Amino acid sequence: MRKLALFTVIFILIASYIMLAPVYQFYAHRGEAPMPPWGYVTIPADSPSFSQVEDERYTQAAENATDILEAHRQNINSPGISAAVAIEGKLVWAGGAGWADIEADKPVNKQTQFRIGSTSKALTSTLLARLVQKNTLDLDTPLGTFDVGNLNPNWKTITVRQLASHMAGLPHYGDSTEWTGLYRFMTLNTRYEDVLDAVHLFDESELLFAPGEDFSYSSLGTVLLSAVMQESGHAPYQQLMQTEVFTALGMENTYPEPPIGKATADMARFYWRSDESKPIVRPWRDVDLSHRLAGGGFISTPSDLVKLGMGFIDNRFISADVRKQFWTTQTLNNGQENEQNYAIGWRVPTYDYGEGIGDLMIANHGGVSRGSQSWLMVIPQYKIVLAVNSNANTETFWDFGGVSTELARTFIKAQQQSQPK
Repeated sequence: MRKLALFTVIFILIASYIMLAPVYQFYAHRGEAPMPPWGYVTIPADSPSFSQVEDERYTQAAENATDILEAHRQNINSPGISAAVAIEGKLVWAGGAGWADIEADKPVNKQTQFRIGSTSKALTSTLLARLVQKNTLDLDTPLGTFDVGNLNPNWKTITVRQLASHMAGLPHYGDSTEWTGLYRFMTLNTRYEDVLDAVHLFDESELLFAPGEDFSYSSLGTVLLSAVMQESGHAPYQQLMQTEVFTALGMENTYPEPPIGKATADMARFYWRSDESKPIVRPWRDVDLSHRLAGGGFISTPSDLVKLGMGFIDNRFISADVRKQFWTTQTLNNGQENEQNYAIGWRVPTYDYGEGIGDLMIANHGGVSRGSQSWLMVIPQYKIVLAVNSNANTETFWDFGGVSTELARTFIKAQQQSQPK
C-alpha cells in the first residue's frame, strides 16, 4: 500500500509539472514570474550590418537608413533588426544590423525570417480583399450563412466586415471564457494544421458585446475569419493564402511558422529580456503559434512584407474600389468611427511628417509575438512601403516601431530630390 501511495504522489507531481510548467513559462516570459538565472547571453558590442541598394538614386538614403537602424538597435538593445523600403512598385533598399542568432554567431541578412505577430492580419486582409474582388465573399454576409458561423449561436448575425474590423464582440486570448482553449493559449505546444480546429478552442466562449456595438481588438476574431474564408473559398486557408497572395506577389519567404523543432534555416532566434536598458537576453522558449495563424502565426522578411504593401496599391492586384473599402475606418452601429482608426485588417491613421511633407494617411499594421516585433506601413501618396522587424520585444511597441518615421522621412526626401525640377 505504501509503495502504491508513493507511486501515486510521484505520478501527481510529474503530471502537475507537465501541466503547469508551460503556464509558469507563459507568465515568466511576461515578467510576471521569476526567471531562472541561467541561459542569458550578452549582445556583442561589435555588431555586423548589411545594406543592399536596388536603385542608385537612393544610395545616400540607404547609407543613412543603415546608420539609423544600427543606432536604433543599440538604443532598444535588440539582438537584430531588419528593414526594407519599396518605392513606386519596386524594392529600392533592404538593410539590417545585429544578430539573427547570437549563440550561432549568425548575423541578420535579407533572408532572415521573423515572427510577424499581428502583421499577419494585413496578410489575411489581403486574401479577403482578393476574395471580395472575385465575388467569392461579401463583407456584409452574416456568419450564419456558413457552417462555421453556426458553431456558436451568438455568431450567426456577425458579419465578415465586423470580424475583420474587430467590432464583432469576439474575445481576445485572455478574455475567452472557454477554459480548455485558454489553457492552450498559454501552453502554446499544440499544432493546428486546420484553422477550423483552432476555432474549436473558443467556439463556446461568450461575446464581449453585441456585434457592431463596440470595438475590441481580437486575434480570435481573425482566426474565425480565416475559417469563413476557408469555407467560402472551398480550400484550406493556407492554400488560399499561398495561391492568392504569396505566389501571386512573389513572397517566397513568407509562410506559417514551422512546428516546434523544425525552424527554417533562415529563421531568426527569438529573445526575451527582463531589462530593456541592458544588452542581455535569453532565448525565448519553444512555442507553437498555429492556433493564431491568420491573426499572428506567420513568419516573413521585411523584403517580402513590402511586396505585400506594393500589391495592395497595385490596381492590377487589388482594384481601387476594393482598396478604398479596405482602407476606410469602420463605424459602429451608432455611426461613430471606431477608436483605433481600424479599417478592414489595416489601421489607417493620418500622421504629420513635418515640414516639406505634411500630413499623410498611413495604412499600417504592427505585430508583437514571442520574442519578435513587426511593422508594415504603406504611404499611398508617395507610393512608398516600409517594413521593419526585430527579434526581441520592447515593453512599449512604438519604442521599436518609431524608427519607421525616421526611415520614411529619409526616403521621402530622397524621392523628392530625385524628381525632375
